[in-house]
Parts: sequence; structure tokens; C-alpha cells
Amino acid sequence: MSGTQVKWLKCFHLLFAAGWAGGAMSLAVLHFLRFRGAEVGAHLHGIDLASHIIDMWVVVCLGAIGCLVTGLLYSIFTSWGFFRHRWVCVKWIVTAYGVLSGTFFLGPWETDMVNISSQFGADSLMDGKYLSSMYLNFWLGVVQIALLIFVIFISALKPWKRRGSGGKAP
Repeated sequence: MSGTQVKWLKCFHLLFAAGWAGGAMSLAVLHFLRFRGAEVGAHLHGIDLASHIIDMWVVVCLGAIGCLVTGLLYSIFTSWGFFRHRWVCVKWIVTAYGVLSGTFFLGPWETDMVNISSQFGADSLMDGKYLSSMYLNFWLGVVQIALLIFVIFISALKPWKRRGSGGKAP
């Protein structure tokens, strides 16, 4: 890749990372809106639906998949590679964890919440499956936010030396 192409790739990678992390933080904020005063019953499904839309369109489709694709392009077409630097390996592990946990846990729990709240409204807060999905989604979401912040920091700091040669990152 030319220098200009790498710069464009970096811009898109950063944009996708911002979408993923910012969307995940928005989901955490929306979680607390479920418990706002008398409006709980009237807005519960709306909050669940808004969370689902943010998750599916911003966090998953744009953020996570965008980071995965641009990271793949970085690893294939630049000198960063997949395993040349420890911090890149860590980023791949965290990204894979984020995509897989979102696909197999966070997404399905969120879908359950939308379906239950559309059917039962405020009574959803007394439904065992809804409550379980809500708490599991929140706490795994907090873990995911922490890991995304960690990845952002290691991307900027590049804290570990190159694997094998002990040299600096390019």
C-alpha cells in the first residue's frame, strides 16, 4: 500500500473504532434510562428498541465489522502483520473476543429484551428472562467497553516490542 492509502485505511479504522466504542458506551447509558421514574412502562420498549438499533447498525455493522475488515487489511497489506508485534496479537485476540461475544451473547440477549418488552411493556421488569438478559447484557457490555478502551490505548502506545528481534515498531 502507498503511504496515502495507509493513511486512508487508518482514518477508516479509527472511525470504526470510535463507532464501536462510542456505540457501546451509548448502550451502557441507555441501560440506566430503563429505570427513570414513572416513565419506565411507557418507554421501556423504546429504550430496548433504540439499544437494538444502535447495537446492530453502529456497534456491530459499522464498528466491529469495520474494525475487523480494516484490521485485516492492515495486517495483510502493511508491515504490521498479524504476529510481528505482541500488541497487534493482543488487538486481534480482543477484537475476536468482542465480535464473538457480541454475536453469540450480547446480540441474542438484546433481541430477547426487545421481544419481551414489546409484548409485556413495564411488566418485563418482572420477567426472569428479561432481567437475566438485561443484567448479563449490561455486565458483559461493561467488560467489552473496558477491553475496547484497552485496545485503543495499546493502539496508540504500542507498548510491547517486536516479537523475536526486540526491535521497535515501524
